Amino acid sequence: MSRFGPQSGNGRIGGGAMPPLRVTRPARAAARRAQDSVTERLAAELAALRAAQGWTLEQLSERSGVSRAALSRLEHAEVSPSADVLARICGAHGLRPSQLMARIEEAFQASVPAEDQPHWRDPERAVSTRMVSPSGPGLAGEVTEWRLGAGVSADLTNLQNTVRECHLVLLQGRLRVTLEGTPQDLARGDALRFHQGGPVPVVVLGDTGVRLLLFAAAP
Repeated sequence: MSRFGPQSGNGRIGGGAMPPLRVTRPARAAARRAQDSVTERLAAELAALRAAQGWTLEQLSERSGVSRAALSRLEHAEVSPSADVLARICGAHGLRPSQLMARIEEAFQASVPAEDQPHWRDPERAVSTRMVSPSGPGLAGEVTEWRLGAGVSADLTNLQNTVRECHLVLLQGRLRVTLEGTPQDLARGDALRFHQGGPVPVVVLGDTGVRLLLFAAAP
């Protein structure tokens, strides 16, 4: 009988149940090392985010609702955060947890196929967005495509409450962007550079819709 054919006996193909898988000591040690590496990278990223904002632990605690002691332990890689704690800290920095975790991955995929780009559409208001190039480890920011119908008013804040460097390129139509109370009128091909620290209201001008790309550097 071939070694690949039916065999009898416990734990063999075709005969009885397979024995339970056992994790060897080297495998357990490797898993612990991998988890420790993620915890350390996450701790370093959390500390870097806070430093970039110029916040003390007390200030971040007030903004996130996470105790100072817990924040200190996280930044020293003494513990890993729960999903709730991570969401609170990310909320204080204007990030989604998925964005933060992407930044600590060891590598990023260079190609982002169109079918894999997250998108959202509001047909009633003729507004749609597509994350053309998401953020990732070692990357400075992300690129989002916006499509707005004729006469639409919207806000490009995108749930961010931290100061980000932004570059807006208008690919189609005419658009009015108001920055700190000052309107900026753009035509096709125009670019607008600014630091986003609050709402970015826009209004579509003319009878046609607009399409734009917005590059936003991570905080």
